[in-house]
Amino acid sequence: MPRFTTSRLVVSAVAAVSALTLAACSTAGKQEHAAPAKLHMGERPNIVFVLTDDLSRNLVRYMPEVQKMEKDGTSLQNYFVTNSLCCPSRATTFTGKLPHNTHIFSNAGDDGGFAAFHSRGEEKQTFATSLQSAGYRTALMGKYLNRYNPRAKLGGRKPFVPPGWSQWAVTGNGYPEYNYWLNVNGRPEWHPHRPQDYLTDQIANRGLGFINDSVRLNKPFMLELATFAPHLPATAAPRDMKKYAKLKAPRSPSFNEADMTDKPAWIKNHRPLTQKWIRQIDQQFRSRVRSVQAVNQMIGRVRALLKARGIAKNTYVVFASDNGLHLGEHRLRQGKLTTFDIDIHVPFVAVGPKIKAGRTENALTANTDLCPTFTAMGGGRPLPDVDGKSLLPLLTRQGTWQKRAAVLIEHHGPDLDKNDPDVPLMGSGNPPSYEAVRTLHDEYGVYSDGEREYYNLRKDPYELDNTYKKLKPAQRQRMAALVRRLEHCKGAACRR
Repeated sequence: MPRFTTSRLVVSAVAAVSALTLAACSTAGKQEHAAPAKLHMGERPNIVFVLTDDLSRNLVRYMPEVQKMEKDGTSLQNYFVTNSLCCPSRATTFTGKLPHNTHIFSNAGDDGGFAAFHSRGEEKQTFATSLQSAGYRTALMGKYLNRYNPRAKLGGRKPFVPPGWSQWAVTGNGYPEYNYWLNVNGRPEWHPHRPQDYLTDQIANRGLGFINDSVRLNKPFMLELATFAPHLPATAAPRDMKKYAKLKAPRSPSFNEADMTDKPAWIKNHRPLTQKWIRQIDQQFRSRVRSVQAVNQMIGRVRALLKARGIAKNTYVVFASDNGLHLGEHRLRQGKLTTFDIDIHVPFVAVGPKIKAGRTENALTANTDLCPTFTAMGGGRPLPDVDGKSLLPLLTRQGTWQKRAAVLIEHHGPDLDKNDPDVPLMGSGNPPSYEAVRTLHDEYGVYSDGEREYYNLRKDPYELDNTYKKLKPAQRQRMAALVRRLEHCKGAACRR
């Protein structure tokens, strides 16, 4: 039976490595303070990582710069997040570890948010600390972790900047895109409601400046551009506010699902969406599409600058999302947190050195893979306790990629924190704790109340029919064994 409480993990110390070798995603506690290696531009590839907030796959069709990346690079068609919630997903992305190993399951409280990540020392073990210790200039612009306060000093003389970052321009509550404090390298800046303060554009402008500075300093760089868009309220840039005036949310077969009697208790009694709710969903979808226009423009500007500075061929650009978002699927109003594909199955596309153009890969991949991927891009090897594995062999078709049987999805719930901008509203979907696995063709979940879900995705790609009760005993045992194998895994056991 899956466990639904976090356990403690003691992180072992790791021996130091040579200055020109990357430590790994899980750098030892003292390594982020080591003198950085003296690398020069061109000796290692640069990395630009665009991480969006709540961007579901159905928004990519409105982002021509992402579609251009798909033509120029490789898309991962089965890329999943291990927890469909902002902070747990980002904690996994930074560390390469599953939620049961980061112990970050929510956006606040004892098992989530910036405070838990910070108190556990997880900040000392990220791709940023690894790359910086190897001689990279590193920068994060935009969003870090939920409940991060850009003005909090945390015992220091200046507002807190986590280890591993050479440049830092981060806010805590940037969802409205205006009226926010920005921590700029330990110095707080207030940005009111003016066109030039629109947050996605601020992130873009500061990112472009960082690239230019890196070229001037002749240093390889890793830049993460972490937008709040298209997280609701999904405020568009002034130039995009009137676009897509008649657009409606997609009406997939799961939209306002007709028969919910097979669903688990937390969702089966949701009533059909009213016309009022559907109109609201359409408006929210329009807002999301409008807000990603600035993200799309940012990607175009970044790639144009890389080309103009002559470094495009030696720079990886990676685009992804921290989780998806449902809007009307399975009778659910706007939200996430579920095992449904609309929440956990998100876009991933990469361009860069030796990455094949115009290709798609169907192997199971996850956000646990991002930290070891960035490490490998910088020339290092992940340590054994990292749960993910580098995607470079898959993206470049150089080397061996060992296929997964399943991706683990973990959740602690229900979420009852009224101060959390992601707390589910009435009808949004607020499941209890669960452990679930997603294979190429199946989805199976076990809830803390004992209920189970199973969807045969070959026959039922929109997850309309929960057929767990129809499974043969051997099939039930196979899916349960996958959960048991992964729910306590660590390092190599997770990668297998």
